[in-house]
Amino acid sequence: MKQSVIITAGGIGKRMKSDLPKQYISVQGLPVLMHTINKFYAYDAEMQIVISLPKDFIQMWKDLCEKHEFNIPHEITEGGIERYHSIKNALQKVKGEIVMVHDAVRPLVSIQTISNVTEKAKSKGAAIPVLPIKDTLRKGDSENSQHQDRSEFWIVQTPQAFKLDLLQEAYQIPYSSAVTDDASLVEAMGKQVFLTEGNEENIKITTPFDLKLVEFLLEK
Repeated sequence: MKQSVIITAGGIGKRMKSDLPKQYISVQGLPVLMHTINKFYAYDAEMQIVISLPKDFIQMWKDLCEKHEFNIPHEITEGGIERYHSIKNALQKVKGEIVMVHDAVRPLVSIQTISNVTEKAKSKGAAIPVLPIKDTLRKGDSENSQHQDRSEFWIVQTPQAFKLDLLQEAYQIPYSSAVTDDASLVEAMGKQVFLTEGNEENIKITTPFDLKLVEFLLEK
């Protein structure tokens, strides 16, 4: 079954306090985004890889590919105003029966996590990788809060995987700021999303600390 992945690289890195968006920051000799692409290529060298980039950074990415002699086949699509619009644009290029959507700044996704989510999507239609919450949870504010049962909550990762026709249908729903990921958009249609096991190293680089942690793990 043909598979595709949309890798979203639209962030501008405000919380990184860097002029360079985090997906282009070099770690262990390569930009973060290249490490991420390498993981999906290692999983399936025949997979269609579509990268969503802000218009102003497309040439920078091409220059980086030339500099690093990065030749893994991939297609580039121009990002939109919000993540929703970027994915909707990228879906026009997708050819796989199963499509994943992944954050560019999660370079340590494991091959097993990718396999888990794609296999579940093949059988169930929609799947996301998750991890159990280890910490104690409370809901409320500093004045009034209540303990929560952590067994009922999960940390959501990417890639999220779907049958293509299901995700295309979901993206006919108009944009809303309340929809934070692809799974919530699919659920807005009344469809069920199934959980699979993620991996703890699958960190989303958001802060300088996250970057240092990813550097450490890649070195190991």
